[in-house]
Amino acid sequence: MGLLVVLLLVVGGSVALAVLVSRSSRRREAERLEAELAPVRRLAEEDVTALGTELQTLDADLAGAPLDEGARADYQRALDAYEAAKSSAAALQRPEDVRHVTEILEDGRYAMACVRARVDGLPLPARRPPCFFDPRHGLSVVDVPWTPPGGSPRDVPACALDAERVRAGAEPDSRKVMVGSQRVPYYQAGGAYRPYAAGYFGAFTPMDWMFAGLLFGGMGGFDALGAVGEGLGEGLAGLGEGLGDGIAGLGEGIGDFFDGFDF
Repeated sequence: MGLLVVLLLVVGGSVALAVLVSRSSRRREAERLEAELAPVRRLAEEDVTALGTELQTLDADLAGAPLDEGARADYQRALDAYEAAKSSAAALQRPEDVRHVTEILEDGRYAMACVRARVDGLPLPARRPPCFFDPRHGLSVVDVPWTPPGGSPRDVPACALDAERVRAGAEPDSRKVMVGSQRVPYYQAGGAYRPYAAGYFGAFTPMDWMFAGLLFGGMGGFDALGAVGEGLGEGLAGLGEGLGDGIAGLGEGIGDFFDGFDF
Protein backbone atom coordinates (compact mmCIF):
# COMPACT_ATOMS: atom_id res chain seq x y z
CA MET A 1 0.00 0.00 0.00
CA GLY A 2 2.90 2.32 0.71
CA LEU A 3 4.09 2.00 -2.87
CA LEU A 4 0.58 2.77 -4.14
CA VAL A 5 0.54 5.96 -2.08
CA VAL A 6 3.91 6.96 -3.52
CA LEU A 7 2.61 6.26 -7.02
CA LEU A 8 -0.44 8.44 -6.45
CA LEU A 9 1.67 11.26 -5.02
CA VAL A 10 4.12 11.17 -7.93
CA VAL A 11 1.40 11.06 -10.59
CA GLY A 12 -0.61 13.78 -8.82
CA GLY A 13 2.44 16.02 -8.55
CA SER A 14 3.29 15.49 -12.21
CA VAL A 15 -0.26 16.33 -13.29
CA ALA A 16 -0.23 19.47 -11.14
CA LEU A 17 3.07 20.53 -12.71
CA ALA A 18 1.68 19.97 -16.21
CA VAL A 19 -1.37 22.10 -15.35
CA LEU A 20 0.87 24.91 -14.09
CA VAL A 21 2.95 24.80 -17.27
CA SER A 22 -0.21 24.93 -19.38
CA ARG A 23 -1.54 27.91 -17.45
CA SER A 24 1.80 29.69 -17.76
CA SER A 25 1.76 29.11 -21.52
CA ARG A 26 -1.76 30.53 -21.85
CA ARG A 27 -0.82 33.53 -19.73
CA ARG A 28 2.26 34.23 -21.85
CA GLU A 29 0.18 34.00 -25.02
CA ALA A 30 -2.40 36.43 -23.62
CA GLU A 31 0.37 38.84 -22.64
CA ARG A 32 1.89 38.61 -26.11
CA LEU A 33 -1.44 39.34 -27.79
CA GLU A 34 -2.06 42.29 -25.48
CA ALA A 35 1.42 43.65 -26.22
CA GLU A 36 0.59 43.56 -29.94
CA LEU A 37 -2.91 44.96 -29.53
CA ALA A 38 -2.22 47.86 -27.15
CA PRO A 39 -0.33 50.16 -29.59
CA VAL A 40 -2.71 49.33 -32.44
CA ARG A 41 -5.71 50.12 -30.22
CA ARG A 42 -4.10 53.41 -29.20
CA LEU A 43 -3.48 54.27 -32.85
CA ALA A 44 -7.12 53.56 -33.74
CA GLU A 45 -8.42 55.62 -30.82
CA GLU A 46 -6.24 58.57 -31.85
CA ASP A 47 -7.60 58.36 -35.41
CA VAL A 48 -11.18 58.26 -34.13
CA THR A 49 -10.51 61.31 -31.97
CA ALA A 50 -9.01 63.11 -34.97
CA LEU A 51 -12.16 62.46 -37.00
CA GLY A 52 -14.28 63.79 -34.14
CA THR A 53 -12.21 66.99 -34.07
CA GLU A 54 -12.60 67.39 -37.84
CA LEU A 55 -16.37 66.97 -37.49
CA GLN A 56 -16.44 69.76 -34.89
CA THR A 57 -14.51 71.99 -37.28
CA LEU A 58 -16.89 71.11 -40.10
CA ASP A 59 -19.88 71.89 -37.91
CA ALA A 60 -18.43 75.31 -37.06
CA ASP A 61 -17.65 76.04 -40.72
CA LEU A 62 -21.19 75.14 -41.77
CA ALA A 63 -22.93 77.17 -39.06
CA GLY A 64 -25.78 79.06 -40.71
CA ALA A 65 -25.10 77.58 -44.17
CA PRO A 66 -28.13 76.01 -45.87
CA LEU A 67 -27.70 72.28 -46.54
CA ASP A 68 -29.50 70.56 -49.36
CA GLU A 69 -30.71 66.99 -49.09
CA GLY A 70 -27.45 65.55 -50.40
CA ALA A 71 -25.32 67.58 -47.99
CA ARG A 72 -27.48 66.56 -45.04
CA ALA A 73 -27.22 62.90 -46.03
CA ASP A 74 -23.43 63.06 -46.36
CA TYR A 75 -23.13 64.92 -43.08
CA GLN A 76 -25.20 62.27 -41.30
CA ARG A 77 -23.07 59.60 -42.95
CA ALA A 78 -19.95 61.22 -41.50
CA LEU A 79 -21.52 61.41 -38.03
CA ASP A 80 -22.58 57.76 -38.22
CA ALA A 81 -19.07 56.79 -39.30
CA TYR A 82 -17.60 58.52 -36.26
CA GLU A 83 -19.92 56.68 -33.86
CA ALA A 84 -19.36 53.34 -35.59
CA ALA A 85 -15.57 53.76 -35.60
CA LYS A 86 -15.60 54.68 -31.91
CA SER A 87 -17.59 51.54 -31.06
CA SER A 88 -15.41 49.36 -33.27
CA ALA A 89 -12.20 50.71 -31.70
CA ALA A 90 -13.55 49.99 -28.21
CA ALA A 91 -14.34 46.40 -29.22
CA LEU A 92 -10.92 45.49 -30.66
CA GLN A 93 -9.84 41.98 -29.69
CA ARG A 94 -6.96 41.34 -32.10
CA PRO A 95 -4.56 43.64 -34.01
CA GLU A 96 -6.12 42.61 -37.34
CA ASP A 97 -9.53 43.88 -36.17
CA VAL A 98 -8.29 47.46 -36.57
CA ARG A 99 -8.94 47.14 -40.29
CA HIS A 100 -12.68 47.55 -39.62
CA VAL A 101 -12.02 50.80 -37.74
CA THR A 102 -9.93 52.39 -40.47
CA GLU A 103 -12.37 51.30 -43.20
CA ILE A 104 -15.10 53.24 -41.38
CA LEU A 105 -12.85 56.26 -40.85
CA GLU A 106 -11.93 56.37 -44.54
CA ASP A 107 -15.61 56.40 -45.48
CA GLY A 108 -16.38 59.11 -42.92
CA ARG A 109 -13.67 61.42 -44.23
CA TYR A 110 -14.88 61.00 -47.79
CA ALA A 111 -18.40 61.87 -46.67
CA MET A 112 -17.05 65.06 -45.07
CA ALA A 113 -15.27 65.98 -48.29
CA CYS A 114 -18.58 65.52 -50.13
CA VAL A 115 -20.35 67.85 -47.69
CA ARG A 116 -17.80 70.61 -48.26
CA ALA A 117 -18.01 70.19 -52.02
CA ARG A 118 -21.81 70.41 -52.02
CA VAL A 119 -21.83 73.51 -49.80
CA ASP A 120 -19.21 75.20 -52.01
CA GLY A 121 -21.13 74.30 -55.17
CA LEU A 122 -18.33 72.10 -56.49
CA PRO A 123 -18.47 68.65 -58.10
CA LEU A 124 -18.17 65.75 -55.71
CA PRO A 125 -14.52 64.77 -55.17
CA ALA A 126 -13.14 61.64 -56.79
CA ARG A 127 -12.89 58.72 -54.37
CA ARG A 128 -9.13 58.70 -53.92
CA PRO A 129 -7.19 56.90 -51.18
CA PRO A 130 -6.14 58.87 -48.12
CA CYS A 131 -2.72 60.45 -47.82
CA PHE A 132 -0.32 57.54 -47.45
CA PHE A 133 2.04 59.36 -45.11
CA ASP A 134 -0.71 60.11 -42.60
CA PRO A 135 -4.29 59.02 -43.40
CA ARG A 136 -5.56 61.68 -40.99
CA HIS A 137 -4.56 64.26 -43.60
CA GLY A 138 -7.64 63.23 -45.57
CA LEU A 139 -8.07 62.45 -49.24
CA SER A 140 -4.95 62.45 -51.36
CA VAL A 141 -4.83 64.84 -54.30
CA VAL A 142 -2.02 63.34 -56.35
CA ASP A 143 0.35 60.38 -56.58
CA VAL A 144 4.00 61.34 -56.05
CA PRO A 145 7.19 59.33 -56.68
CA TRP A 146 8.76 58.42 -53.34
CA THR A 147 11.51 56.08 -52.19
CA PRO A 148 11.36 54.71 -48.64
CA PRO A 149 14.69 54.34 -46.80
CA GLY A 150 16.43 51.31 -48.24
CA GLY A 151 13.51 50.57 -50.56
CA SER A 152 12.67 50.96 -54.22
CA PRO A 153 10.89 53.95 -55.84
CA ARG A 154 7.11 53.88 -56.06
CA ASP A 155 4.19 56.24 -56.53
CA VAL A 156 2.16 56.88 -53.39
CA PRO A 157 -0.99 58.97 -52.83
CA ALA A 158 -0.31 62.17 -50.92
CA CYS A 159 -2.13 65.24 -49.67
CA ALA A 160 -1.12 68.59 -51.17
CA LEU A 161 1.30 69.50 -48.36
CA ASP A 162 3.09 66.15 -48.30
CA ALA A 163 3.29 66.10 -52.10
CA GLU A 164 4.98 69.49 -51.92
CA ARG A 165 7.44 68.24 -49.31
CA VAL A 166 8.35 65.14 -51.28
CA ARG A 167 8.88 67.11 -54.49
CA ALA A 168 11.15 69.50 -52.60
CA GLY A 169 13.21 66.61 -51.25
CA ALA A 170 11.98 67.15 -47.69
CA GLU A 171 10.63 64.57 -45.28
CA PRO A 172 6.86 64.07 -45.49
CA ASP A 173 4.78 64.59 -42.34
CA SER A 174 4.46 60.87 -41.66
CA ARG A 175 2.40 59.28 -38.90
CA LYS A 176 4.85 58.07 -36.25
CA VAL A 177 4.44 55.19 -33.79
CA MET A 178 6.64 53.80 -31.04
CA VAL A 179 8.63 50.63 -31.68
CA GLY A 180 10.65 49.94 -28.57
CA SER A 181 12.37 53.22 -27.81
CA GLN A 182 12.12 54.56 -31.38
CA ARG A 183 9.48 56.63 -33.14
CA VAL A 184 9.16 55.42 -36.71
CA PRO A 185 6.65 55.92 -39.53
CA TYR A 186 3.76 53.48 -39.16
CA TYR A 187 4.54 51.91 -42.54
CA GLN A 188 7.97 50.84 -41.26
CA ALA A 189 6.79 49.62 -37.85
CA GLY A 190 6.16 45.99 -38.75
CA GLY A 191 3.36 43.71 -39.85
CA ALA A 192 1.12 44.52 -36.87
CA TYR A 193 0.25 47.79 -38.65
CA ARG A 194 -0.58 46.19 -41.97
CA PRO A 195 -4.30 45.74 -41.11
CA TYR A 196 -4.40 49.40 -40.03
CA ALA A 197 -3.23 50.43 -43.50
CA ALA A 198 -5.34 47.82 -45.29
CA GLY A 199 -8.52 49.38 -43.89
CA TYR A 200 -7.60 52.77 -45.30
CA PHE A 201 -6.19 51.65 -48.62
CA GLY A 202 -7.53 48.15 -49.30
CA ALA A 203 -10.50 49.37 -51.37
CA PHE A 204 -8.18 51.05 -53.86
CA THR A 205 -6.31 49.03 -56.47
CA PRO A 206 -3.60 48.50 -57.31
CA MET A 207 -2.06 48.91 -53.87
CA ASP A 208 0.82 46.44 -54.19
CA TRP A 209 3.28 49.24 -53.41
CA MET A 210 2.08 49.15 -49.81
CA PHE A 211 3.34 45.65 -49.21
CA ALA A 212 6.55 45.69 -51.23
CA GLY A 213 10.10 46.41 -50.12
CA LEU A 214 10.46 47.74 -46.61
CA LEU A 215 6.87 48.85 -46.14
CA PHE A 216 5.28 47.23 -43.10
CA GLY A 217 8.32 45.16 -42.28
CA GLY A 218 11.49 47.23 -42.41
CA MET A 219 11.81 47.76 -38.65
CA GLY A 220 10.58 44.33 -37.63
CA GLY A 221 8.11 45.87 -35.20
CA PHE A 222 5.79 43.35 -33.64
CA ASP A 223 6.86 40.75 -36.18
CA ALA A 224 9.98 40.42 -34.06
CA LEU A 225 7.93 40.18 -30.89
CA GLY A 226 5.78 37.58 -32.58
CA ALA A 227 8.84 35.50 -33.40
CA VAL A 228 9.92 35.66 -29.77
CA GLY A 229 6.43 34.65 -28.68
CA GLU A 230 6.40 31.76 -31.11
CA GLY A 231 9.75 30.61 -29.78
CA LEU A 232 8.48 30.73 -26.22
CA GLY A 233 5.35 28.87 -27.25
CA GLU A 234 7.35 26.16 -28.95
CA GLY A 235 9.62 25.85 -25.92
CA LEU A 236 6.67 25.54 -23.57
CA ALA A 237 5.00 23.04 -25.88
CA GLY A 238 8.18 20.98 -25.92
CA LEU A 239 8.34 21.14 -22.14
CA GLY A 240 4.73 19.99 -21.93
CA GLU A 241 5.42 17.10 -24.29
CA GLY A 242 8.50 16.14 -22.28
CA LEU A 243 6.50 16.13 -19.07
CA GLY A 244 3.82 14.03 -20.72
CA ASP A 245 6.38 11.52 -21.95
CA GLY A 246 8.03 11.49 -18.53
CA ILE A 247 4.75 10.85 -16.75
CA ALA A 248 3.88 8.06 -19.21
CA GLY A 249 7.28 6.48 -18.75
CA LEU A 250 7.02 6.72 -14.98
CA GLY A 251 3.60 5.10 -15.06
CA GLU A 252 4.89 2.26 -17.22
CA GLY A 253 7.89 1.73 -14.94
CA ILE A 254 5.82 1.65 -11.80
CA GLY A 255 3.30 -0.64 -13.51
CA ASP A 256 6.09 -3.06 -14.41
CA PHE A 257 7.32 -2.92 -10.83
CA PHE A 258 3.91 -3.81 -9.42
CA ASP A 259 3.49 -6.60 -11.96
CA GLY A 260 6.16 -8.46 -9.98
CA PHE A 261 3.97 -8.65 -6.90
CA ASP A 262 0.88 -10.74 -6.24
CA PHE A 263 -1.56 -8.59 -4.29
